[in-house]
Amino acid sequence: MGDNLDQPLVLRSDLDHVATLTLNRPAARNALSEPMLDALAARLDEVDADPTVHVVVLTGAGPAFCAGHDLREVRSNEEPEFRERLFARCSNVMMQLTRLRRPVIAQVAGVATAAGCQLVASCDLAVAGESSRFATPGVNIGLFCSTPMVALTRTVAPKHALEMLLTGDMIDATEAHRIGLINRVVPDPRLADATAELARTIASKSPMTVALGKAAYWKQRDLPLADAYAHTSRVMVDNLATNDAAEGIGAFLDKRSPTWIGS
Repeated sequence: MGDNLDQPLVLRSDLDHVATLTLNRPAARNALSEPMLDALAARLDEVDADPTVHVVVLTGAGPAFCAGHDLREVRSNEEPEFRERLFARCSNVMMQLTRLRRPVIAQVAGVATAAGCQLVASCDLAVAGESSRFATPGVNIGLFCSTPMVALTRTVAPKHALEMLLTGDMIDATEAHRIGLINRVVPDPRLADATAELARTIASKSPMTVALGKAAYWKQRDLPLADAYAHTSRVMVDNLATNDAAEGIGAFLDKRSPTWIGS
């Protein structure tokens, strides 16, 4: 399915220190073609290097959030080298989301399936409209969702992840919330506003502290318990030495609003 060459594959808009990135292949249900992955990676680098951006929102244009990989592209390129490159690109984008200094919130309307579900699971937070749906349906077409499994099993409990992977069944937003794939379910007309409210809340915090905390979260979660405590203890000591920690503690004790310095 062709793309609109007059429009970027990933749009960006900024408001109140929040950068919204919109996957922009609505006719293809925002499928993650190789050009789309490259465009998303470039946009993520762009916002991470922009000091005015404190939070990133990721959403999709049209009726779907993201339907996963572009199967037409995959079928038309049978060379193993292309397919290895494609899945490596996709994996790198998913890891890029976790390594980004800014928190990333998925704003999900419509379906998020296969690598699209992986995209939701790879974001730090997710807000979904009540009509949204989620699935890892690769098993239905003989192509197990092996790479989406990585993000899914690090987000929801093993048995919930395996049920999604083994059945390929679609789940609704209420069930996605129950198993921990998303943070909030809101009425569809409220989706953009609810996501913006969450983004603004986080954007009001010290961006340096949020970046430090996000990095510490992703680092410690895969460490053994003692190593996780050792790492986060070092982070706490380093955090206490920052200007924003001094300002925040002082503001709390003085009963005033903090003025973040950013260092």
